Amino acid sequence: MLPTGVLPTLESLRDALGGLHSRRILLRADFNVPLGADGAIADDFRIKAALPTIRFLEQEGAAVVACSHLGRPDGQPDPRYSMAPVQARLAELAPGVELLENLRFDPGETGNDDRLVRRLIQGCDGYVNDAFGASHRAHASITGPPGHLPSAAGRLLAEEARVLLGLRAEPKRPFAAVLGGAKVSDKLGVIGALLETADEVVIGGGMCFTFLAALGRSVGDSLLEAEQIEACARLLDSGAPIRLPSDITALAPGERVVQAGTDLRPNWRGLDIGPGTAAEFSDVIAEAGTVLWNGPMGLFEDPRFAAGTKVVAEALASSRAFTVVGGGDSVAAIRRFGLEEEMDHVSTGGGASLELIEQGDLAGLRALRESAATGEGDRNG
Repeated sequence: MLPTGVLPTLESLRDALGGLHSRRILLRADFNVPLGADGAIADDFRIKAALPTIRFLEQEGAAVVACSHLGRPDGQPDPRYSMAPVQARLAELAPGVELLENLRFDPGETGNDDRLVRRLIQGCDGYVNDAFGASHRAHASITGPPGHLPSAAGRLLAEEARVLLGLRAEPKRPFAAVLGGAKVSDKLGVIGALLETADEVVIGGGMCFTFLAALGRSVGDSLLEAEQIEACARLLDSGAPIRLPSDITALAPGERVVQAGTDLRPNWRGLDIGPGTAAEFSDVIAEAGTVLWNGPMGLFEDPRFAAGTKVVAEALASSRAFTVVGGGDSVAAIRRFGLEEEMDHVSTGGGASLELIEQGDLAGLRALRESAATGEGDRNG
């Protein structure tokens, strides 16, 4: 497993450069914020998350040049994904920071093109990666600069690595993982990894129906990945400590919301865990020493199917366990319910957090470690 201490720190970057005063630092941040229909920022959480790193650099006298992607503009300029709204908000929060245009306007970003890397680092003395949510991508702005410049992990990235890798190494027990979301295919790998360390893996959300089908249950019109039934059956037959729902809240014809067991009628669609399951999952959380939560328990955006997710979120909020919320829709849920401040760690990256837990490393972390191992890079700007 990756020892987090080998990641180069902001302090080690300062030492490598003989101080940061008047140094120009390229900061890869994750400003991929949600935008409303009017193009305004709907949630500035990710911008604020970069502020501790920015403040350190500025207090040390560095000039900060930030870069980020925003949305999926397919490698060409698209006014819908301009960084202008981000730049305006950043100017309010950290007025001295320069912000480059959307990295993904250039196809070289996702193509990991060294020509883009060299343009990004032109005139820069050092590089800081604080974009945890993008650090599982081998993109130009993530893995390229550490090969050329003295580099470091920002405060956010370093803390994400410390907390999430701690779940693999030494969680306070019992360790419960609560997983939800739509597709089991997206999480089979992380389920396998968690079963090596977790005392119990609790599964809700749309993904639970493929597991229930593997037990021979009728799931009606619920989300089902038939090609994954066999894989789910193997996990269940292995005796792994997996807990599934015992009841379901479903949508029946005529827009009727019904409560059912785990055998649904052909025209019923399960959209949330039932109240009995929510209570059972809450009991698991209450008895845990560490809880990881990734993925809602149902279609929480619809008030009719929000109860399961809300009950689980409230159980985490009132738990004495060390609670980790693994990014993505889980963060959206706790923010909707006003419970974000009650969690011990809220990850800024859904896919990145799962990959780090599953594999124990990320492309961006490897690049930083290799930069530290090889000294200051080639310094070719």
